[in-house]
Amino acid sequence: MNTIISKITIAALLSGFSLFAVAGEMKDASTGNAKENKIEIKDFAFNPQNITVKSGEKITWINRDEEPHTVVSVGKQFKKSPGLDTDQTYTIVAGAPGTYTYFCSVHPMMTGTIVVQK
Repeated sequence: MNTIISKITIAALLSGFSLFAVAGEMKDASTGNAKENKIEIKDFAFNPQNITVKSGEKITWINRDEEPHTVVSVGKQFKKSPGLDTDQTYTIVAGAPGTYTYFCSVHPMMTGTIVVQK
């Protein structure tokens, strides 16, 4: 199932479409020169747990655990990631300024915060 979703996402990105978040605050990554910020998922934690970025910058999570993880916005402020297996990534582009909290739906004790500035 994850493979199908990944293929659809890649096809959409290659076609020049960008997918927008449910609430319209954050959007999926598309091509551009935006700065990329990395969040590593390791030992059942997001590292760094808190990150500050500017609107328009990319944010990429990479799973370094042997267990699958997800990235889910508490207020549905950006699109939920698919399940990420070891070394898989998920990228969004920071939208409107604000504070966004997220968690792993497989392991809800894993939480993180993104602060988006202008």
